[in-house]
Amino acid sequence: MAIDVKKLVVHYVDKKDDDTQIHLRNDEMMINDKVAVFIEQLHHAYNGKPGKGFCAFSGEKNSIVASTMQSYRNNELGFWHMTEQASMVLKEELDKYAFNETGYLVFCHYQYVATDYMLIAMINIKEHYSMTSELDLAASRHLDISRMQLAARIDLTAWDTQADDNRYISFIKGRAGRKVADFFLDFLGCEEGIDPKQQSQVMLNAVEDYLSEQEFDKSEKDDLRKQVFDYCNDCVTTGEEANVSELSATLTKGDDNPFESFCKEQSYDLEESFPVDKKTVTSMVKFSGLGGGVSISFERKHLGERVTYNEATDTLVIKGIPPNLKDQLQRFMEQEQD
Repeated sequence: MAIDVKKLVVHYVDKKDDDTQIHLRNDEMMINDKVAVFIEQLHHAYNGKPGKGFCAFSGEKNSIVASTMQSYRNNELGFWHMTEQASMVLKEELDKYAFNETGYLVFCHYQYVATDYMLIAMINIKEHYSMTSELDLAASRHLDISRMQLAARIDLTAWDTQADDNRYISFIKGRAGRKVADFFLDFLGCEEGIDPKQQSQVMLNAVEDYLSEQEFDKSEKDDLRKQVFDYCNDCVTTGEEANVSELSATLTKGDDNPFESFCKEQSYDLEESFPVDKKTVTSMVKFSGLGGGVSISFERKHLGERVTYNEATDTLVIKGIPPNLKDQLQRFMEQEQD
């Protein structure tokens, strides 16, 4: 699906120590093919970011960003002037925190699959090195899209039609140990709403309870888990929410006891649609763990067959070691014998 870019403005933010400087671009960017490709990359990179939070504008917080955005949408304020006022709010919030941030502040209004979005993102700079034809070292700078940590996207269509859901804004939660999430929520004037991890876990619990009541054999259950995971993974990739009705269609064989009815009868605290947390739903099809210098990961369907767990002795037995691992072990054993 093509992305239709409506408006784009990029400013430069430079905060060192306690001094935040905002270097404003003078006007909007001309929309062309380069811009379209850039925003498409930004859109997909944002969708692929794990661990997002979801929120909505709050009347109890700074409302400048929300009000200026609404004024822009009402044709009362130009897009550039909206970004100027929002950038000043960003400066005020950045001044409250000890961390430094340098990069390009992107404001983009675009449409994707009949949905209007406003993306606000801070893109850091990365040095790139190459060799010239004279074999000299050349350095250039480029936007490090894949590692963006400060970004939020407002679903403008949902803001109009589903404002009470309190999840029409998504944001990247940020790096551990930093108050990036708090900072961006304060900047936007938002309060966090639905919790994707909690909703994904409730969904997993409901799926497992449902499968345990059905007369499916192990292979059928594994196949259904994989189908549910594939559906959820597609939702993560496209940035869409998972829908209980669509999950029910994936899980239900016949009309005797559809999953959707099962959820309602058992009173699970599950929304009709919810954002998916990929790490949580991955546990449906894969076991993994890391600790004490050991990392283990295997598909759930192998438990009890290729992989057995003895709880009493706290041991795993693996039958059919992966060829590359087996080769490493064999070479190590030969070296030890020599």
